[in-house]
Amino acid sequence: MGVSEKMRLAILSDIHANLHALEAVWADVELQKPDRIYCLGDLVGYGAYPNEVVDFLRSRAVPTIMGNYDEGVGFDLDDCGCAYRGAAERERGDVSRLWSQAHTTVENKAFLQGLPMQIRLEESKPTLLLVHGSPRKINEYLFEDRPPATFERLAALAGTDLVVFGHTHRPYQKRVGKALFVNVGSVGKPHDGDPRACYAVLELGRERGVELRRVDYDVAGAAEAVRRAGLPEAFAEILERGGPPIAAGVNP
Repeated sequence: MGVSEKMRLAILSDIHANLHALEAVWADVELQKPDRIYCLGDLVGYGAYPNEVVDFLRSRAVPTIMGNYDEGVGFDLDDCGCAYRGAAERERGDVSRLWSQAHTTVENKAFLQGLPMQIRLEESKPTLLLVHGSPRKINEYLFEDRPPATFERLAALAGTDLVVFGHTHRPYQKRVGKALFVNVGSVGKPHDGDPRACYAVLELGRERGVELRRVDYDVAGAAEAVRRAGLPEAFAEILERGGPPIAAGVNP
């Protein structure tokens, strides 16, 4: 596909072992008829279906980059690269990490270990950089209210005027100078008060556009699966209300 041709991309991120949400989003993606589908990582953690989510994307050969949780689980690290607001939240995060490490198969951990840190689409117009947190760090929280100078530095580092990422679980698009930054939100663990799954559809080429799509799914079923798995009640409640109270520090 040449650089001047129209390209339609579906981009998912932060599924966090929520198979209910992933299946609903996939059905919506198929209706959009994208040319390509990408995933920005964090397949596992917090949810009850780490292997099912990894298998779902592997079986469909979806190009996927490594999220901080994929790294923590895949390599059995002592930390997932998350930010916590207090000791209780950190303790719950440790429970999630240890549970995910214990319940993810060796084969799927090997898959997570092999994921790339970023994907650059040189043939797209403009050149598109896909990352998990930011162009400089896998677990950087690039919130919309960061200073413009931060976005300018990241655009220069990325060497492109279109950067697509996730990690904060809060979707937005923000233009700073010539650069457009798109946070595609979270499929499986939204943090913006909307419990629906979220992903992005990008139109590239002469005519460009970004659509942040929200998809209804069986939230109650996903929350019940979390409870049955013995994971912290707070994780089920986050699914039900679409995230914790809005704050600068979150734990995706």
